[in-house]
Order: sequence, then C-alpha cells, then structure tokens
Amino acid sequence: MQVRVRGMRAGDGAAVAAVARAAGTLFADAGLVLPPDDPAEMVACAERVLVAEGPAAGRVVGLAATGTVDGALHLEELAVDPAVGRRGVGSRLLAKVCGCALEEGFPAVTLTTFRDVPWNGPWYARRGFREVGGAEWGPQLRRVWEQEAQIRVAPRVVMRRGLRGA
Repeated sequence: MQVRVRGMRAGDGAAVAAVARAAGTLFADAGLVLPPDDPAEMVACAERVLVAEGPAAGRVVGLAATGTVDGALHLEELAVDPAVGRRGVGSRLLAKVCGCALEEGFPAVTLTTFRDVPWNGPWYARRGFREVGGAEWGPQLRRVWEQEAQIRVAPRVVMRRGLRGA
C-alpha cells in the first residue's frame, strides 16, 4: 500500500483519534481488556506525532507518537487502522521514527509493549528491537513503566533499538 508519512497537522486530530481507537479494538479481539484512554490526551502530550496518509490524499491511516525518555527517542504509540493492517503501514511509520531519531542524533529508540501479542513484542523484535531489563532503564523510563501499571493486563516489556552512527 502506498502511504506517505508526514507530521501531524492541526486538522488531523479527529482522524488520528479515530485511528487510535480503531487500532485499540484489536486488543479486545485478542482477549485483552485495556482500560479506556483518550487518544486526544496522548496526542497532546506527545512531542511529535507522525501520520501515515493513505492513497486517498488526506486520509490518515496510521500514527506514531513520540517523546524523549532518558536521552532516547521513545515511541509512545504506533497505531494503524485495522482496515489497512498488514500492508506495511506500521513498518513505514516505524522506519520514519527511526530515521528521524537518527537524523536528530538520538542513540536509540525505546518503547514499552505487550511481550507476546504478535503485532507488539514479536513484531518489534523482527525490526531490530531487543528486550531490556530494569538494570538498563534510566529514571524516566522507570517512571514510564510505573505509569503504565494499569495497562499490564498481559506481560509487557521494555524494548530498545540502537541506531547506527549515533
């Protein structure tokens, strides 16, 4: 699927929230009941939000929200509209996140995710991320982990991908 990844624009808010909510339904389909959240809050707190725009110009089909945690670019959320899932949209977004991190001089990209959900931990592992234990966490990453306590409805992990040249 042809997508273009770009920065979020002021008028993208409703579409980004809709993609985040739609992607969240996949967890229920996998038997995980997550506490309700507000995608608008996540977007407002993110330092950067990238969107994947589908072939129909302006149609947001995915998002990647990032921040900075312990000197690394931290992927707070990556979501793809299930209607276009398994077509490379998530991979394209992740590649752009890693490319931006490298361009900006970050040494790594970090994230937290469900360890065993196929489109979470295993998916990131196939893209060069590795699990990191608590001994490798900085104070900010530890706070992220503690703040996510309510969504640990299944085993979660912290993952990191080092970036070449950084």
